[in-house]
Formats: sequence, C-alpha cells, structure tokens
Amino acid sequence: MGIPEKIKQIEEEMRRTQINKATERHLGVLKARLARLRRMQEEQASKGGGGDDGYSVKKDGDATVVLLGLPSVGKSTLLNHLTGSNSKVAAYDFTTLTVIPGILNHKGARIQILDIPGIIKGASEGKGLGKRVLSATRSADLLLVMLDVFNPDAKELLLDEVRAIGIRPDEAKPRVTIEKRSSGGVTVTDLVGATHVDEEGVKQILREYGQPNAHVMLREDITYDQLIDVLMKNRLYVPTLTVVNKIDMVDQGYLTDLKESLNFPFLPISADNDLNLDQLKEQIFRKLDFIRIYMMPKGQKPDYDEPMIIRNGSTVEDIADKVHRKLKEELRYTRIWGRSVRFGGQKVGLTHPPMDEDIITFYS
Repeated sequence: MGIPEKIKQIEEEMRRTQINKATERHLGVLKARLARLRRMQEEQASKGGGGDDGYSVKKDGDATVVLLGLPSVGKSTLLNHLTGSNSKVAAYDFTTLTVIPGILNHKGARIQILDIPGIIKGASEGKGLGKRVLSATRSADLLLVMLDVFNPDAKELLLDEVRAIGIRPDEAKPRVTIEKRSSGGVTVTDLVGATHVDEEGVKQILREYGQPNAHVMLREDITYDQLIDVLMKNRLYVPTLTVVNKIDMVDQGYLTDLKESLNFPFLPISADNDLNLDQLKEQIFRKLDFIRIYMMPKGQKPDYDEPMIIRNGSTVEDIADKVHRKLKEELRYTRIWGRSVRFGGQKVGLTHPPMDEDIITFYS
C-alpha cells in the first residue's frame, strides 16, 4: 500500500471515530501517523521537481509582514500605500500572480511587506495557486490578515489554510521538552497535572516518530495536536493583526454592528483613501515588538539619531550578526549601559538580551 492509500485509510478511520474523551488517545495517534505520512509525501514530491519561482523572496529589513487575504480584498493597494511600491492593481481576482515586496519605513524600522496572491479555500491542498503561495507565509514575522468589509467572516478560512502548512497563528510554542535516550523506553514527567494527554498516549505517539527511548517533560497542559507539533519540528508560531478594508463604502452604523458581531478585534481601514493607515503602521510596529539599541563606537558618543531596530528578546550575538556576520568571531567583550544591566558599562556575554534604548559598545 502506497502513502496516498495509507493517508486515505487513516482519514476514513478518523471520520468514522466519534470524538469524545474515550477516543482522544486513539485520534491523537491517528493524527500523528497522518502528519508523518503527509510529511513523507511532501518530501517525495519536492524531490520530484517543481520550483517555487516567483514565490520565494529573500528576507529584508528588520522584520517581514505578509499580507494574507482572499482575492480582490485590496492587498496590492495597501502595499502601494504603505510602502510606495507599484504592485499591480485591478478589480478582478488573482491580479497578483507573484510575491511583491515593499519596504515600510516607520520609527527607524525597515519593515518588509509581502503582497502574496489571494488565498482561496483548499489552497493548502493545491487549489488555486496552492501551496507555493502559502509557502511565502512561512517567512512572516507577522501575518496581516486583510478582510473585506462585506465579507468579514473569511478570517477563519484564511487561518485554516496557513495552519494546514504548519503555521500556528497567535499560538505560543508548547512548553514541552523531549530528550532522546539510548535506552529505557519513554518516560513522562508531568509538572502540571495534564488532562488532555495521558502517559500511554504520549508513548504511542513518540513511537510513531521513531523515538522509543526518550524523556518527555510537560510544563503545561497540552493536547495531542500540540505534542505532534513539537515532534514535527517545522511548526512556526506567528502573531497576527487583522484589518477590515473598504470602510469608505459603509456608514458608521454598519461598522458599529460589525464590531459587535465579530468575535475578534480588528482595525477598520480604507487602503484606497488612506483611512487609518497611520494607525496601522503603529500597530504593525508594536505587534512586531521592536526595541531600539543605540550603538556607541569606542571613544565616541552614542548614535541617538539612527538606533538599531531589533526584535525584543534578541541577544548581543544577534546584534553582532546584524552589524557584521564575522564580528562575533573577533569580539573580545561587550559593554552595555541601560536597563538590562545592573550598572553602566557592565560587561556582558553573547547570550545577554538587551532592553529598549540600551547603549552598546563592542570591543574586538
């Protein structure tokens, strides 16, 4: 039996299985087996050729934002108005047939914005422009979900498509560690009193992934789906920001009703008329969680005019790489002045995480 037949067999068994507490473990094992087979199928397909021409864009700037929406929602217009790019705009579906990049400059940050072709239901299964388009979303530090004011319920459809390719929007990486061992079977240390998985289910799923000997530590109550995500090792955890476009075409009463009916926050905008785009720029900046670092060359004053923009949680090593990729190899030590250290000019190592408006001097 080939991989496609095995996948179909598992999917049919999952459809026949009632979802309840008693079947959680069985369904979890089936999902693990299904995810493993699908990955094998994708690996075989990638070896068979088929490029992603036009859908692979080199990351640029301080962070990357991908515009995610249905066809004709206004992504190209928004890209043009945010970045001054010249993405083609027309009033029909699939105007954008490649990934179009642009740069948004805001508060000293250079933010790459990617306009990708519109997503349709089933894109993750190859419909429309399919997985090649969705693959561009894997470069995102932020997904900007763009909805039409007359079709605001499309958000879940869009997020389901990116979930299907291994992106976990607005989720945090599960607090689970798996340590491989040479013998002793699978042992589970549960630090939280997990209720959604049990020890036998964890063991069965690890065996599905060829890990019969391992120590699993649960630091939070996870589901079997989350355990599979940890084992797959290719999941990306990306925040989202949602906008509803074309508000110039409705009145305030319509917008008020819309805010009450939708179960998620959104920023109402008009890309055509630049309505609320300054607010959008600010929300993008905040959502990317940037901090400013002032560089102070040896014997000189800090450069307050052009701070280095980095993501919160970055380390001294990340900053050194941004200055020059070989700097850390030549670095003797680093001094920092600011809130991240106990006293001004403190020596720190490569793993030290600076804070907003810290001053840094590298000594090589």
